[in-house]
Amino acid sequence: MPIIITYRRTQRLSMRIAKNGDVRVSAPIGYPQAKIEQFVMQHREWIEKAREVTSQRQNKRKAFYARLPLDTRQQFKDAVQRTNALVMPMIEKYEKLMGVRHTGIHYSNTTSKWGSCAKATGKLYFSIYLLLLPEWCVEHVVVHELAHLIEPNHSPRFHQIVERYFPRWREARAETKRIAAGFAN
Repeated sequence: MPIIITYRRTQRLSMRIAKNGDVRVSAPIGYPQAKIEQFVMQHREWIEKAREVTSQRQNKRKAFYARLPLDTRQQFKDAVQRTNALVMPMIEKYEKLMGVRHTGIHYSNTTSKWGSCAKATGKLYFSIYLLLLPEWCVEHVVVHELAHLIEPNHSPRFHQIVERYFPRWREARAETKRIAAGFAN
């Protein structure tokens, strides 16, 4: 069982299980190695349960993304075209409403985020896995990224902008997380 220890300015020991199953311990600077090992041994049962939960979560995540086959270059190209056909009308609609303009759009098979925005260049990036979400959740992602052309961070002002143009954003975000966690059919 790989154990990764990080020394930090903290008052106490803490532990978490990484997505790959590694045990990650944060310890106060100068904390004795023997005491860290003892801490880990005392929590072996918790570690095993947490690893199992993490493994199940990762398996659900993999199964979710496997719903969109991307085994060939043609499947990828088809998914990009379908994503573009879904996203572009939404971008056109909300650009007019929000008074913003993108400078380019890029699609990829990223699983780490649904979309992103490079405010400095005006480019928008979307995951083709948006195809696995309901249309109204995709619409939330589009509004979210376009709002970054106005406000680059997730400040209260940013959320006010998103709220103005997509009032159901909290519901859409929750639904997207629920679906991606593997709890939907």
